[in-house]
Amino acid sequence: MLGQPPIHSPLRIAVLISGGGTTLANLIRRAEVGRLDIEFSLLICSNPQAGGLLLAKNASIPRQIVERKQFASTGEFSDTIFGLCREADVDLIVMGGFLKHVLVPSDFENRVMNIHPALIPSFCGGGYYGQHVHEAVLESGVKVSGCTVHFVDNEYDHGPIILQRTVPVLDSDTPTDLAKRVFEEECEAYPTAITLYAEGRLRVEDHRVIVEPV
Repeated sequence: MLGQPPIHSPLRIAVLISGGGTTLANLIRRAEVGRLDIEFSLLICSNPQAGGLLLAKNASIPRQIVERKQFASTGEFSDTIFGLCREADVDLIVMGGFLKHVLVPSDFENRVMNIHPALIPSFCGGGYYGQHVHEAVLESGVKVSGCTVHFVDNEYDHGPIILQRTVPVLDSDTPTDLAKRVFEEECEAYPTAITLYAEGRLRVEDHRVIVEPV
């Protein structure tokens, strides 16, 4: 099954955040220096106090606050978010630290990406976010961690994996140390995955993502 082909050039994206917007900041920097051919069509934030809103404002990105508590169900919450994305005519939705569960409608299947600070299927799912992930990695004693970019389906951290980057777990690591090392890889992995999508090189078959050659 092929993912929805991009419609626009540059690629029109919506970014979904809940917090400080470190992923958003990375994407903005990449776009500003010509290393990522995207247009920020919309920023959706689930938290009206999130620091990432200021980043979006300074970058002149249209912003919408959509709080989960305003809706009776996950379905209604999701319908509002995807409705806004349709109105903004986005090609791809990029989750950057978005901590609320959404249900992906059929017209956005394989058009929503997320990045997770561990190697899925390990250390993922409900409750595994931010420093909690890196604390669990260190407690487990594993020797390698990293990040995963994947398409989003209707389960937490479950959709088809696009790419992964690894980092060593050092004996001296604190959760902060490990988080910094993983985030450095995130800053490369997410733009790479978005570019592959924009180039129409991602094909999904039986829950596997095939990267087509140039």
